[in-house]
Amino acid sequence: MSYTYLITGATSDVGRALIERLLQNAPADTLVLAQGCGDLEKLADLCACFPGQVRPFDVDLSDRAKVDTFVQVLATSAPAPTHFIHLPALPVVNAKFKAFDQTRFDRDLEIQVHSAVRICRAVLPAMAKARFGRVLFIQTSYTIGCPPKNTAAYVMAKSAIGGLVKSLAVEYARFGVTVNCVAPSMMETNFLKDTPDLIVQAAAEENPMGRNATPADVVPAMAFLLSDEAGFITGVTLPVTGGSAIV
Repeated sequence: MSYTYLITGATSDVGRALIERLLQNAPADTLVLAQGCGDLEKLADLCACFPGQVRPFDVDLSDRAKVDTFVQVLATSAPAPTHFIHLPALPVVNAKFKAFDQTRFDRDLEIQVHSAVRICRAVLPAMAKARFGRVLFIQTSYTIGCPPKNTAAYVMAKSAIGGLVKSLAVEYARFGVTVNCVAPSMMETNFLKDTPDLIVQAAAEENPMGRNATPADVVPAMAFLLSDEAGFITGVTLPVTGGSAIV
């Protein structure tokens, strides 16, 4: 069976690391449909390393019309995805609730949640018909137990993703389609560009392993949940936290 991976947020540090992991030693007909937004140059090395196997798309996921056009383009120009991995989010901003930025929050909901719903509505029917599919989201350890202060917007958006995952997992399990999440603790990527260094350092010091997560810690867990071997695992949020969040 030929696999086609649709990855939104593919230009992120995690997205690029996951693409490399998935395509290493993969059959030549494996295809990655890789969405980014104004930053497709970040995929240049992967396109060169895996010629013909990475197909970039520049799409603003905060614009519903553009998401719908993207879905239509995929339907007419690419194989139906066997795997859908949804990674995009605006960088987390630490701010007290009295300074809540409603406009930014609404945009993040479009990027994280509404685009996911629209894309899932497009790709899940074909997965169900094929009796096979893998859907994976990236959540956060902030939704496990007590979240840190001043992260209301981020936690609300990620909690919505968690609800979507559980609902889809129940509905599509009988079709051989699994829907899961990974929930990393603070991960040192470009995603933290708006987070003060003191907060990043404090998180590392408080982690039982004495450091923050990296993409190299998280991507293997993602690859497992996307694999054939994980066919009886669905509706799961897998913490990748070095012990800072335990369920």
